[in-house]
Amino acid sequence: MATDPALSGLGRSMMGTANANALSADVQGLGKLNTLAGKDQRAAIRESARQFEALFMNELLKSMREASLKSGLLDSEESNLANDLLDQQWATQMTGMPRGLSEMIERQLTQQLDAAMQRGAEPSLPGAAAPVTQGGAGLQPSAVQKAFVAQHRQAALAVSRESGIPAGFMIGQAAHETGWGRSEIRAADGSNSHNLFGIKATGNWQGKVAEVTTTEYIDGVPRKVTARFRAYDSYADAFRDYARLIGNSPRYAQVMENLHSSQAFAQQLQRAGYATDPQYASKLSRVINTALNVQRALS
Repeated sequence: MATDPALSGLGRSMMGTANANALSADVQGLGKLNTLAGKDQRAAIRESARQFEALFMNELLKSMREASLKSGLLDSEESNLANDLLDQQWATQMTGMPRGLSEMIERQLTQQLDAAMQRGAEPSLPGAAAPVTQGGAGLQPSAVQKAFVAQHRQAALAVSRESGIPAGFMIGQAAHETGWGRSEIRAADGSNSHNLFGIKATGNWQGKVAEVTTTEYIDGVPRKVTARFRAYDSYADAFRDYARLIGNSPRYAQVMENLHSSQAFAQQLQRAGYATDPQYASKLSRVINTALNVQRALS
């Protein structure tokens, strides 16, 4: 099929301009994404997932088009450019649909972000240059993790001797519930509740109370709710109250039967309904193992 040389030249020019603009947009988009990551990690995750899905959909449409137009009779630079632009438009429109690829990616990355924060690590998006110190096996614990374990070690050891619950298990759960001490429950006046374990003030609680907004999972969906939590005069009181709750309640009998394994301990806590997060056991066991590693390093 003959093509006007002028149109061919125009097509090449348009393709070159389109490619240059695409590259420019990618660079600008990356810069914006890095800026967003510094301000709002979760928003950056959402945007990263959306961009990945758009790229994936564009490649999928391109492959489908190439498979359906193998004859090449209608191929030209102009038609190829038009098809590419059309594919990009369709890919953009198909991106971000409910229960789509971007939603799945966002969910996975958000879980990784939550796990990193609960380990005391500095969260980062995949591909970021900043290193992440996890404090797990074979890795050096962070200063935050060391300080948290050192701060609560004596109280945990004392309560462990009384209750039989391993000190590292209790410290790990306290670290998980408070983000290694960075998200402790505070009263309305800003005072510290010393509640390291997220124990709520139910009807039989006669002590002080701190009322705060927290995240609860309702039918597997995270919701912000207002809840009343127990408040103590010291961290030592928090450890003792936690040990009484786990050791004396029939609800947690299976927890006390599984003090040999951090994973089994965490699983039984979840099965007993200690928390509503469906991923609670896996998150908690990772933090407990980190706390045990830090504890051994400080011995």
